[in-house]
Amino acid sequence: MQIEKRLAELGIVLPQATGPQANYVNAVCTGDLLFLAGKGPYKPDGTMHKGKVGRDVTVEEAYQHARLVGLHLLATLKAELGDLDRVGRIVKVLGMVNAVPEFENHPEVINGCSDLLVEVFGDRGRHARSAVGMGSLPRNITVEIEAVVEFA
Repeated sequence: MQIEKRLAELGIVLPQATGPQANYVNAVCTGDLLFLAGKGPYKPDGTMHKGKVGRDVTVEEAYQHARLVGLHLLATLKAELGDLDRVGRIVKVLGMVNAVPEFENHPEVINGCSDLLVEVFGDRGRHARSAVGMGSLPRNITVEIEAVVEFA
């Protein structure tokens, strides 16, 4: 229960894990790897943050949206594994930003999720990452993030 303790120290309460929005599953396990499906920035009321980063949404706001997605990824991990202490390492994060064509700060946005994972897991939270811009994302959400996690 070290990670639960760490979450409490950080004042973090995980949201309820959300289910798939279409014909897919939240996670697929193969060997000791768990591939998490992409998640969006769900607000507590169940709606999502929407808009184009660089036009409707600032980098700072989008950073917070990416952090929120990280919380939903953690909630999914907990639901799938039963215990976040089973996480051996966050292996890879793919962060997609719904941005205007001239936007250049994708890494600064996805840092919202990456920073959270390192805060929670320490060195086990350091991961390989891609932070890319998209012409659009489903339902016009600001960010979508998926992850690959090693577990025991």
